[in-house]
Amino acid sequence: MSVPSNKTVILTGASRGIGRAVAHALSQRGVRLVLNARGEDRLRETAEGCTGADTRIVAGNAASASVAQKLVDEARDMGSFAGFIHAAGVLHPGPLLNEIEEHAFREVLDASLTAAYQLVRFAVPVLEGTAHYGAERGIAVFFGSGAAEIAQPGIAAYCIAKAAEEHLMRQLAAESDGVYTFAYRPGVVETRMQQQARSAEGGAADTLRKTFQSWKDEGRLIEPEESAQGLLKFIEQADRLHGRSIRIGEAV
Repeated sequence: MSVPSNKTVILTGASRGIGRAVAHALSQRGVRLVLNARGEDRLRETAEGCTGADTRIVAGNAASASVAQKLVDEARDMGSFAGFIHAAGVLHPGPLLNEIEEHAFREVLDASLTAAYQLVRFAVPVLEGTAHYGAERGIAVFFGSGAAEIAQPGIAAYCIAKAAEEHLMRQLAAESDGVYTFAYRPGVVETRMQQQARSAEGGAADTLRKTFQSWKDEGRLIEPEESAQGLLKFIEQADRLHGRSIRIGEAV
């Protein structure tokens, strides 16, 4: 399999960080894009940097059925819909599990898990229908995390959401013969999430700040562009990664 140049891909979380870097890298490869994030202004900034192929934006929360449906409708209208990459995520760092406000807990789960479900709900039937007519399988890529396996005080909701999102991916792999699906663990990347964790407040904030600050002090952070290139390499091997969670740089 190859990066789907001259085809259309949906990308969530495209307004900043790794998502923006992935958008620019895919566009340079000739991939048509439907970009999504909640903030329209920053989403337009990302789109302005996508000069290699046609790009559209759909601002809004992909956890909403109407937004997810709109993303798929736009992708189909652009032609040769090849799949989606779900890069959106919210952290809300600092509090202990019992301290997390309900609205914050729901926001984290919606960004990672509910949006993933809505994308599967609306995109996968279309991709399966295309595959059944002899086209190459589509792709369904989810952003995972080592937090899916390791409990880290201060980001409880995020750990829970990523564990659930990665299992959603495995469930999709077991059920669908029309897409190749895997979860990409992008590494320790210098993004707004890292900055939020280094300045977190709450019952677990001291531990969290020390952990995330040590990663920066030790020079372990990579740039979003490096992580984006790591993802593109894995997309080229999506058939071999079906049903797996794989971290940047890991052998296939």
